[in-house]
Amino acid sequence: MALFEESAIGSMNLRNRLVRSATAEGMAPDTGEVTDDLVGFYSRLARGGVGLIIGGHAHIAQEGRSSRNQVGIHHDRLILGLRKLVRACHNGGAKVVAQLTHAGSQTTSEFIGGNDPAAPSAVEDPTCHTMPREMTEEDIEAVIGQFAAAARRARDAGFDAVQLHGAHGYLLSQFLSPHSNRRTDSYGGTVENRIRFTTEVFRKVRQAVGPEYPVLIKMNAQDYFPGGTTLEDSLPLARALSDLGINGIEVSGGLGASGSLNPSRVRINHPGKEAYFLEDAREIWKAIFLEDAREIRNAVKCPIILVGGIRSLDRILEIIDEDVVDYFAMSRPLIREPDLPNNWKTGIRSNSSCISCNQCFKTLNEGGLHCVQKKKMLET
Repeated sequence: MALFEESAIGSMNLRNRLVRSATAEGMAPDTGEVTDDLVGFYSRLARGGVGLIIGGHAHIAQEGRSSRNQVGIHHDRLILGLRKLVRACHNGGAKVVAQLTHAGSQTTSEFIGGNDPAAPSAVEDPTCHTMPREMTEEDIEAVIGQFAAAARRARDAGFDAVQLHGAHGYLLSQFLSPHSNRRTDSYGGTVENRIRFTTEVFRKVRQAVGPEYPVLIKMNAQDYFPGGTTLEDSLPLARALSDLGINGIEVSGGLGASGSLNPSRVRINHPGKEAYFLEDAREIWKAIFLEDAREIRNAVKCPIILVGGIRSLDRILEIIDEDVVDYFAMSRPLIREPDLPNNWKTGIRSNSSCISCNQCFKTLNEGGLHCVQKKKMLET
């Protein structure tokens, strides 16, 4: 396997194995439409050489919105603008995925029309400190349908695939977590019950988009939070989704409330600090593909996408040799240097100049996502 070889995820052909991992952009109005600024942002990413772009999380319902200025995919009127974003990515040579999300309890009433957030159980959200109402089974059925409708819109807008956001404390991961899911019905209690919501969402999405359209998931291997998701919870979910035919799993971890073990860790200034979810990815790979150390479990491999502090070409090439990870996802380096993939392909092996300060995330309410350090350099 080579980093810059062509490959495929299901029916989606890619020019290399570099992925832009989803990140909120803060460039949409409250109504969720795609803006010219957002189209330009994705055009620069695509021209920079990345093979696959996973768009920032798009809310599938107004009551599932997690923040202001978030892109929506909850209504057919949004399809026209989404097509412009897709066209910009395709014109730059990249394929593009719509990431579908519902915030669950990880929001505030301000963002969802003054209503109380809905979640698996009435447990205070550790990141937003909101107290949600417990979802009824009718609520659950409605949200599953909203995921399917959003996937259909993504397909109709021309996206090459969809990704379910099952990580970082949003609704899908809330159902998996023993901390946030205290239900006593068929959606709570045992791990078999706690994975049910996600598998039902996947089944309904698959039904909506057809058998050939790629459906991926981003999932937490571990929450790194007391009482939250561990490998004992995530491995059965990964196995179940693989058996159902998921087309790719992006392995992530952590919550906003996980302290130094949150999804976007700081001070990644040494190769040894890069790829901090690699060990979790290895465990998921083994759970999917090995009955034991010798026997391949599935004939068709479900690609593993690794995210988490990847900064250097040398580290990527080391990991490729293990033949566990199929794709390598980055976000913060591509905010600072969208042309980093092109540089690596042409033989410039230098590491990303991203210093992992996380100041970029503070720009979401300041005109849109950008690298603060780069902006300072350009202004001096």
